[in-house]
Amino acid sequence: MGRRKKMVERVKALMSNPDMVRNIGIVAHIDHGKTTLSDNLLAGAGMISQDLAGRQLFMDSDEEEQERGITIDSANVSMVHEYDNNEYLINLIDTPGHVDFGGDVTRAMRAVDGAVVVIDAVEGTMPQTETVLRQALKEHVRPVLFINKVDRLINELQEGGQEMQMRLGKLIDLVNKLIKGMNEERYKAGWKVDATGGTVAFGSALYNWAISVPMMQKTGVSFNDVYEYCRNEDMKTLAEKCPLHEAVNDMVIRHLPSPIEAQEGRVGAIWHGDKTSEIGKSMKDADANGDIAFMVTDIAMDPHAGEVATGRLFSGSLTRGMEVNVSGTTAKNRIQQVGVFMGPERLEVEKIPAGNIAAVTGLKDAIVGSTVTTLEDMMPFESIQHASEPVVTVAVEAKHMKDLPKLVEVLRQVAKEDPTLQIKLDEETGEHLLAGMGELHLEVIGHRIQRDKGVEITTTPPIVVYRESVKSHAGPVEGKSPNRHNRFYIEIEPLDPEIIKLIKDGEISMRMPELERRELLMNAGMSKEGAKGLVDIYESNIFLDMTKGIQYLNETMELILEGFTEVMKEGPLAREPCMGVKVKLMDAKLHEDAVHRGPAQVIPASRQAIQAAMLLAEDVLFEPYQKVFIQVPQEQMGGATKEIQGRRGIIVNMTSEGDTTVIESKAPVSELFGFAGDIRSATEGRAMWSTEFAGFDSLPANMVAEIVNEIRERKGLKAGVPQPEDFLSM
Repeated sequence: MGRRKKMVERVKALMSNPDMVRNIGIVAHIDHGKTTLSDNLLAGAGMISQDLAGRQLFMDSDEEEQERGITIDSANVSMVHEYDNNEYLINLIDTPGHVDFGGDVTRAMRAVDGAVVVIDAVEGTMPQTETVLRQALKEHVRPVLFINKVDRLINELQEGGQEMQMRLGKLIDLVNKLIKGMNEERYKAGWKVDATGGTVAFGSALYNWAISVPMMQKTGVSFNDVYEYCRNEDMKTLAEKCPLHEAVNDMVIRHLPSPIEAQEGRVGAIWHGDKTSEIGKSMKDADANGDIAFMVTDIAMDPHAGEVATGRLFSGSLTRGMEVNVSGTTAKNRIQQVGVFMGPERLEVEKIPAGNIAAVTGLKDAIVGSTVTTLEDMMPFESIQHASEPVVTVAVEAKHMKDLPKLVEVLRQVAKEDPTLQIKLDEETGEHLLAGMGELHLEVIGHRIQRDKGVEITTTPPIVVYRESVKSHAGPVEGKSPNRHNRFYIEIEPLDPEIIKLIKDGEISMRMPELERRELLMNAGMSKEGAKGLVDIYESNIFLDMTKGIQYLNETMELILEGFTEVMKEGPLAREPCMGVKVKLMDAKLHEDAVHRGPAQVIPASRQAIQAAMLLAEDVLFEPYQKVFIQVPQEQMGGATKEIQGRRGIIVNMTSEGDTTVIESKAPVSELFGFAGDIRSATEGRAMWSTEFAGFDSLPANMVAEIVNEIRERKGLKAGVPQPEDFLSM
């Protein structure tokens, strides 16, 4: 503990000089060695024992992470590294690699300025490598590359020195191809990774050595020497001559931006306020004396201190006792403690200046994505857009009735800690429904509720969350209020894929200036009237007001939109969420007396018109798909392909490397339950596989009625596929 205390003193001294700070994330596909690499960086900084580095997995402090051998939560640590006789502060976030916990990666990317992308030299770029790179580039986070497990190329694949260099060169080209494909502008601006430029390091996190071109010049150790050391299995000497922490941290300090360099570009990407305002300038310059602008990227529960909000401080300095405003709430919050994370421990400090990652208690109203500020009316930061959506649901009940109030409180906490979870109460059955990214995600949450929160629960087997959408145009459909005094005329059509993409990427939102939004919509092919009429966006659905000069419409609009939101949350076909629907209000007749156009009249009229119009516009069900990547020895290939095809899967591509076949396929999530056990038995346990969210695809027509009936039965709804007449009052 003494070592860490000493480290905190050095961290505090460096914090207030943003030029000497680097905020970085470590990202990669699962099992490519992120946490082992983090261990070595910490050992190099003198925070854990050198002998235990790589085995201790210091950042995986949760017992479930240790048991499963995977990272589940992002972990933060601050450490000091010396480079060119100067001390630098590195705030590092170790992120999960499993696709079910991808939300943690997205949130971590908002807090950092640079990312170390880790790749396994043998497996190469995998699906999750692509996902994390995309998340980094979207958040304006600059990547550098660390190719791990190079010793495997030599000792397992028995590759010669020349072959090894060619293989590594191919890997670098692949990563650059990905960067160029995702963001050509950045690629041209020098964001490509380049071994000679020093933005690539090679090594073995397990054996604690790494090499890069600048490191070779510094130590005199060449590629051939590395090859010889690995062949002779003398990793210890190699680790002494080329310590991993030195190669990687030097690369981070030399090539990744400081908060001052980074915030100029990043603030423009994640904040749509006035750049010339005081707060705009203060964030651009990472000014420690400005007003507070703090973005919450993570919330965790501390049994003693309550909720701990971690996030990036873009402007101002956080101190104990400060009163701040949290976006979306009116009451002020008082900061109780400010501190920095050292893996599982949180150590208190007096104050944290702009440009750092801070852990704060006392922000009881904050959720992930909240903007915390001392200003009264600061424009909030853009909300965090997650790469995948909840696709699997389980119902949760308290085992003992006495635990029910506690379960409600615990679920509220869990939803606050993990915004990729969606929790809702099923009114009919009284069950709480938990929707998450996959089987493992929900399993881990279930374990934690029982282990950490002490509530015994029973969970149902997982079920899939479908999406409803429309195929064609319908309307105008008339919706009448129960008292017959108000009428709404609604048209429905599918939303253009280009606009859906802009909404999902966070390029278009209701928070941005109207003119800017209108411009983007028109560029994406929407008519001028349509772009002007946009009044609401709910997930990937939009509501347009196409009416002209209707009296009282302004004061009724909020209620109409409430009806719209209700249908988008639960579509007419099977009460599943909607996606890609464009709803247009074409005309309305409103009663002049406000008493006759209250919520009880307007909401049902708006809701029923939208429901009926969706059914007339050929309402369809979409099911979630996952890409499935399987690496399997050639003689077991038949078993693996049979397994995918037996689950309505499609094989997209097959390539072979040596005696290994790589199968790229796509299958519906509903068919992938229990896949882990089945693929093991089909390939005698020799298949390596991973999945990635692949979006939604329409359900085969011959299955729609059956699935709709199944869902309706499960939800306690009337049997049979609903018809438009069911929703229209005659």
